[in-house]
Amino acid sequence: MKELLSWEEWAELDATGLAELIREKEVTPQEAARQAAKGIEALNPEISAVIEVFDDVVEDPLLDGMNPDGVFAGVPFLMKDLGPTIKGRLQEMGSLLMQGNRAEKDSFLTTKIRDAGLNIMGRTTTPELGLCSSAENPDLYVTRNPWNLNYTTCGSSAGSAASVAAGIVPIAHATDGGGSIRIPAGVNGNIGLKPSRGIFSLAPNGSDLMSVVSSQGAQTRTIRDMAAFVDHTRGGAPGEFMPFWHPDESYTELIKKDPGKLRIAVSHEWGNYQATPEIVAELKKTAKFLEELGHDVEWTIPDIDFHAAYKAQTEAYIMNFSQTISEILEGKDLETPPAELVEPMCIRVWEEGRHATYGERAKMQALFNQLSRSTAAYFEKWDIILTPTMALPTPLVGTTEYLTISDNPSVYDWFHNLWSIFSYTSIANICGIPGISLPVAQLPNGLPFGMHALAKQGNDGLLLQLGAQLERALDGKWNHGRKPDIHVTKIQSMQKQ
Repeated sequence: MKELLSWEEWAELDATGLAELIREKEVTPQEAARQAAKGIEALNPEISAVIEVFDDVVEDPLLDGMNPDGVFAGVPFLMKDLGPTIKGRLQEMGSLLMQGNRAEKDSFLTTKIRDAGLNIMGRTTTPELGLCSSAENPDLYVTRNPWNLNYTTCGSSAGSAASVAAGIVPIAHATDGGGSIRIPAGVNGNIGLKPSRGIFSLAPNGSDLMSVVSSQGAQTRTIRDMAAFVDHTRGGAPGEFMPFWHPDESYTELIKKDPGKLRIAVSHEWGNYQATPEIVAELKKTAKFLEELGHDVEWTIPDIDFHAAYKAQTEAYIMNFSQTISEILEGKDLETPPAELVEPMCIRVWEEGRHATYGERAKMQALFNQLSRSTAAYFEKWDIILTPTMALPTPLVGTTEYLTISDNPSVYDWFHNLWSIFSYTSIANICGIPGISLPVAQLPNGLPFGMHALAKQGNDGLLLQLGAQLERALDGKWNHGRKPDIHVTKIQSMQKQ
């Protein structure tokens, strides 16, 4: 099949632009899905980002209930293999133990995504249960960074990030329990928004009360796509435990206006962790750029108990993931995780957390409350907290110290090591505040690197406004206008090699 659009034309289109072509009948949803499938066929052997293409939905985009009149009008979309379920489709959660698992029903967010006109045509890679930093289990797949195949995509929204960065699709689903939207966005050169608690529903199997650190979202290449995605997929299902945020003005309209002069607090020394000199240099460049745009910028460390923050996040992960694993084992009538099917650190996390008491969880929740109050108080003075997205450079593929295939015997030491690189993102999950990674920086080795902005709860629109202001100032050229080594625009040259 010959591509309807050249790959250069395809790569220039964001989801909003492609939807406009579909509405003008220059491209059909089927043609768009077929072209995305061709991109997967050409690039996936290199980056290993997509687990499965739904061939039946490629040929018939209306098959599963996609709304062609939605804002995205049939734009192809990939779903992370974790989180929202798709009726009748496999969801294997990056785990050998879950191979062959099929969902019995659609999640509420799945229906919202389809109603927005996104054609869910495949699923993307994730580490086992989304616990670690990269989708690297050689028994399943090793997802690689399209900018340089020697490096990881990070995670846990690994395959979605790589697919968007490589130009296969303009938008893909992602989830974030401690940075899993923002971190891979940062190292793959995408935009990644972790929304406020009370934006996207986790129904029917979860809620913001039950899964307090987890958020849904997307990876995109433009701010307007992110704004439209939030506008058209947000909202609670019947029976939610808490109210959901609804802005007075749509984000699609809000981002057309620059924010007022913002008070921006810049920092990177958080508790025992700090960024490397090359990352600090990029943070300084971003801070100076924001100052030139008219904002008040000051280097000041947030008045937050970081020791308590990392302790709370560690305890939350141990308790939540051990409970998840216990529920899977119960459903499979197993007493313990089979060592040949579950990765070593996941087993250790289960062992550490399976006997946690209500009192221990209550202490964790008290820490969450304390941190949420102190962080909110800090935002009474500041509009934005600016940090790097990570404290250390992107790891090479096979850096097992951050993976759940690690042989580290200590769960707590393993998490301590995680926070040394992913130092700045988990506070948003603890406090339910929004955070965004924007692709404005670059490491000395040429890899893209994100800068990370936080705002108070419910102020997602302000982060998108700031992102849109930066995007306009850069004339739309995120990543300095560069493209990855593995990219749809290079398919023909790659095929000739």
